Amino acid sequence: MYLQKSQEKQPAGAMIIAITSGKGGVGKTNIATNLSLCMASENQRVILMDADLGLGNLDVLMNLNSRYNLSHVVAGKRTLQEITQIGPGGIEVICGGSGIESLANLSTFQRQRLIEELDRLQERSDVIIIDTGAGIHSTVIGFCLAADHTVVVTTPEPTAMTDAYAMMKVLASKDYAGRISLLVNMAQSPAEGKKIYRQIADVAGRFLNVPVYEAGVLCRDESLPQAVRKREPVTLAFPKAGISRAFTAISRRLTKGSIHRAGHEGFFRKVVNWFF
Repeated sequence: MYLQKSQEKQPAGAMIIAITSGKGGVGKTNIATNLSLCMASENQRVILMDADLGLGNLDVLMNLNSRYNLSHVVAGKRTLQEITQIGPGGIEVICGGSGIESLANLSTFQRQRLIEELDRLQERSDVIIIDTGAGIHSTVIGFCLAADHTVVVTTPEPTAMTDAYAMMKVLASKDYAGRISLLVNMAQSPAEGKKIYRQIADVAGRFLNVPVYEAGVLCRDESLPQAVRKREPVTLAFPKAGISRAFTAISRRLTKGSIHRAGHEGFFRKVVNWFF
């Protein structure tokens, strides 16, 4: 079991991967959930955090009872340990990011205590996957800017592609120092997905001067909606399905492609500082 893995850690702490999108409805939460499971199966200690403000649904996809969430920690009613649940595969899951805006109302002492508690997550994990909200709101951008690697999700729909590019444009304008990858979901074929990746990557390179890496392609697969109806991640419900194999390949590519930014401060400290 990966939970019994050696506690030796790199100085930089956990790798932070933000899963985001320019628009909703592109399958971002399903992607974050299944990638977390794939990484955990590779003996990685994984924490999955729902940072979708007000619309988080990780608990539904993983069939968890999320009575408490991050908003209760912000309010001082619960500790981080009390709201963290153990999900499938031994993943530590933090449901619901609603209430993060109220950080602006915390005293300096309360804010510092919260940051220290959140920073401990990096000390006890190898990877933290952040399921952000959709769009280019300040809270979403804050999580992405603090991450080592931002995976932008799109679908073949023109509006999704346009909004994915808009997300990359905002990150570039903020001098994002991390790695940006594009994941094409709901493609009709691998060829269609790769074509969309090349189109967006070429435009980003030409007009934003930003390299966009290929995370991979997920094709439409009836196994996914069946798994959602069962309230079970598809990689567990249908491990031999084509989409499950694709998730495994993408997980390995992201693990190899993600690089710690040397000397960067704690992830959660950067996120909280974004609100001030």
